[in-house]
Amino acid sequence: MRQAEVVRKTAETNIKVNIDLDGDGSSTIATGVGFFDHMLILLSKHGLFDMTVICEGDLHIDGHHTVEDIGISFGQAFMKALGDKQGIKRYGTSFVPMDEALAMVSLDISGRAYLVYDVAQPLTPMIGDYDSELTEEFLRAFANNAGITLHVKMLQGKNSHHIVEAIFKALGRALGEACSKDPRIKGVMSTKGSL
Repeated sequence: MRQAEVVRKTAETNIKVNIDLDGDGSSTIATGVGFFDHMLILLSKHGLFDMTVICEGDLHIDGHHTVEDIGISFGQAFMKALGDKQGIKRYGTSFVPMDEALAMVSLDISGRAYLVYDVAQPLTPMIGDYDSELTEEFLRAFANNAGITLHVKMLQGKNSHHIVEAIFKALGRALGEACSKDPRIKGVMSTKGSL
């Protein structure tokens, strides 16, 4: 069973994350940031992960601690659920259109954390109650804590909602592909013998 739970409590946030990598895309998300809830629901649905993310954060300050700390917790839960990584495809790439926007996410579950975030067009500062700059912060926290090399590139787009939504959908699909198993893979997908 590729499932994990992470509980993280600091002076800024109190977070509980559950993930099942072999789910059907069901989710229960309550972060206090409505647009971010929507993005995590999309990630879960398009990755076919069952996820619960509950957070009480210091939103009276802003959403930064909440979004970044969820990225940390989600990354830790994802890595824990993967276990020994036996039989996983390791790599995943997805191109997702959202009306005029087109996002590409390509990743490697390598054990080496790295983020390339190439979203050239400045996004609208706020999308509802969500600070659009936090997209990069979430992705960095997730990649660093999951041990994933993650490339995110915006190929086209004008509407900030569409751009961020395309990124989260593409991330879900790429993660779903990379952590799926192939019976032909013996051990891990590496000539080194470890990931």
